[in-house]
Amino acid sequence: MRCILGILFTLLSLLTVEAQSRVFEFSDKTLSEKDSSGDKTSLDYTYYSLTEEMTSGVSANRFSIALPDGNYRVTVTFDSKRLSGDATIFAESSRLLLMNQPIERGEESQHTFVVNKRSPRISDSESARLKEKIAVKRNWDDSLSLDIYCAVPLKSIVVEPVNVRTIFLCGDSTVCDYDDEPYASWGQILPLFLGDNIAVANYAESGETASSCMSSKRFAKALSQLKSGDYLFIELGHNDQKQQGAGKGAYYSFTHELKTMIDNVRMRGGKPVLLTPLQRRRWSGGQLQDSHNDYPEAVRVLAEREGVPLIDLTQLTTTLLTAFGEQQSKQLYVHLPANTLPNQTKELRDNSHFSPFGAYQVAKIVVESLHMVMPELNEYFRAGWSGFSPAQPDDPNDFEWDIRVGSVYSKPAGN
Repeated sequence: MRCILGILFTLLSLLTVEAQSRVFEFSDKTLSEKDSSGDKTSLDYTYYSLTEEMTSGVSANRFSIALPDGNYRVTVTFDSKRLSGDATIFAESSRLLLMNQPIERGEESQHTFVVNKRSPRISDSESARLKEKIAVKRNWDDSLSLDIYCAVPLKSIVVEPVNVRTIFLCGDSTVCDYDDEPYASWGQILPLFLGDNIAVANYAESGETASSCMSSKRFAKALSQLKSGDYLFIELGHNDQKQQGAGKGAYYSFTHELKTMIDNVRMRGGKPVLLTPLQRRRWSGGQLQDSHNDYPEAVRVLAEREGVPLIDLTQLTTTLLTAFGEQQSKQLYVHLPANTLPNQTKELRDNSHFSPFGAYQVAKIVVESLHMVMPELNEYFRAGWSGFSPAQPDDPNDFEWDIRVGSVYSKPAGN
């Protein structure tokens, strides 16, 4: 009897998802929604050309649809009967889903991802508090957005709600999604390596500390969405070390706040993961200098004491920087003379925040670490992973990332 009920429940769930699926098709560059009866008229979605373009000259289009908070499986199909080209797709505030994917002429080209959509609302009486600059980001609006960069026209987009595991990220500017290039983080690149059976919900924000994450209620918002079996990755300490006053410190307020986050996640059946802060690029006398004082060790001690999986990004990124050396390690961070990029009139020199190449290297460190530390997650990664060692990083000359023209080249909060 239980077996029959289980089968009926599964079938009902599938029928419900099918009924909630939204199908959009393209004809003569015009987008229209389809259902079993034909075209539908709806005002809850938009599709338009972006004024910004890649530095390579490939234009972009944005698809946006108003949806409730949750995870959505998105399938994008290109009409490649006559054209070929490379495709790059971002979701929300530049969460990377597809990068330089070749679309071959004459072949069906379909790509599926899971996108997490959220708003500040926690309940009828409570919402996450957002600074003005953060509140306007697409990560926090009422719509799910895709930016699609490709010369090959689209054939269709399908959006459907899906119940899958979610990896929540809490962290600072070394983790958050960036609308503004040429800054990037490992958190916004992580979805590139994941399949369509898991979502990434990046709650990290520039300038974040453990205390601000909780006082702003961004952590409370994440908890309101977290389900049993979900994961919450915490990488903090970069800005916490600057806090001063009674009760502040790595083994005092910082450890207490991390412990509070761990306890709350576990109470809801979630699985916390701790990460030590990324190393800054600070060299002296030819030697890389540690700049986080007691904070990385405090995270290590807490992880061991509480039995929480640990990714030691401080040590791993130290190895990465050492592999490049003092001068070449600038390529991992945002170091650009004035006028290197369109509309960039001032020199950019930042030893804390990563370039797209640097963020890509750190994302690969995280992926490799998860394979080693949490093999239970292996089923969620896309096929073809061949491993990565920070002691033998990628050649930056082989890395292709088209900077989007029109970006605002402003330094993130924190240092």
